[in-house]
Amino acid sequence: MVLSERVEPYDHFVLDLDGCVWVGDEATAGAAQAIGALRGAGKRIVFVTNDPRRATEDYVAKLWSLGVRASVDDVVTVGGATQRLLHETRSGSTAFVIGTESMRRHVADAGLRVLNGTDLAAGAQVVVVAGTDHLGLDDLRIATLALRRGGDLVATSRDPTYPSADGLVPGTGALLAAVEYASGVTATIVGKPEPELFATALDRLGEGRTLAVGDSIDADVAAAAKAGVDAALVLTGGTTAEEAEEAGEPRPLYVADSLAELVLGGAPYS
Repeated sequence: MVLSERVEPYDHFVLDLDGCVWVGDEATAGAAQAIGALRGAGKRIVFVTNDPRRATEDYVAKLWSLGVRASVDDVVTVGGATQRLLHETRSGSTAFVIGTESMRRHVADAGLRVLNGTDLAAGAQVVVVAGTDHLGLDDLRIATLALRRGGDLVATSRDPTYPSADGLVPGTGALLAAVEYASGVTATIVGKPEPELFATALDRLGEGRTLAVGDSIDADVAAAAKAGVDAALVLTGGTTAEEAEEAGEPRPLYVADSLAELVLGGAPYS
């Protein structure tokens, strides 16, 4: 397939997963063909995600299920970036985690002692907030107590929502807002729009001109700007054409209906 003039000049691509490559459990139209075309043209790709709910291997398996070849080296997750930050700055501390089992493993692998399910949890030195489909009032109570007793607060993102098959649903930022409001503590943010995810991706890609592609102006485009790379916005996730038109700085270099339309232009896809 022939690449569009917009993407041909780039050597590397950083592709957001949720809302760009897939929505829910379905690939966006033509995504697998677009990714295949980029690779066929010798372009290198790293996938990134602000979704902390699953392990890297789970994202790799999902990509394969949707017809996209990938390895663990091709995927940079906010869970992995959080593990790196915690290992470098808080190894040896105790932690209480709002998040999935995968996120708790990341925190433990960073060298922290996870206190979830113990009587000591409300005294944790670090509270980590990440997206989860299961949140109870007791989670908010313990997190608030730990923070008001002097704990640090680290969160994977401030994303208020993420795209699902049913529409936009609460993201990590919605959970974090409750914790911050109750505790009076402001979190250190690891994921987009902070540039660490993209910086890790760029390290893996090496030298070359890079285009970041995502569905969020506030997260993807802003992170690309902080990382010093060009950004393209696709409209298959949480941003409408009107919102893209009215956006302030930073602005995407390109806006496209989908990843396939950005990469393949007018070529047919389904």
